[in-house]
Amino acid sequence: MLPVPGLDYGLLDGLLGYALRRAQNALYLDFYRATAEWDISPPRFAALVLIARNPGLRQGLLGQAMGLHRSGALRLTDWLNAQGWVERRDAPDDARSWGLHLTPAGKRLLAKLEAAVAEHDRALVRALGDQGPALQTALERLARVATAAPIN
Repeated sequence: MLPVPGLDYGLLDGLLGYALRRAQNALYLDFYRATAEWDISPPRFAALVLIARNPGLRQGLLGQAMGLHRSGALRLTDWLNAQGWVERRDAPDDARSWGLHLTPAGKRLLAKLEAAVAEHDRALVRALGDQGPALQTALERLARVATAAPIN
């Protein structure tokens, strides 16, 4: 999402958070183009990866890892389940609880998605040249700093 020519953005143009949001919006659109044939969003992709890497993951922990409210994690899990990509199974250590697992169809889909998303990310890093790895490091540090304590 590029700035609209002729529109006065005032303070927004100088804010780090607004620049990040603008970049995030543009990256979301680019992600959708790279994964168009699968109708997948970045959060859905992230959920599939987390569930694949952590079989039996509890829905609440998935939501926490993704920064989602409980209701958002439920809607996401319900959607993935309705697609046939994720299933809920009883937890072996707690009969009152269940964990999330990829189905065989979910595993096949994720293999295709991971290849497409990895290539998409490599193209973005290449476009940034030497600044790509440094930007990723800086963004990770920014996330840690911003969540550690109030910045005054």
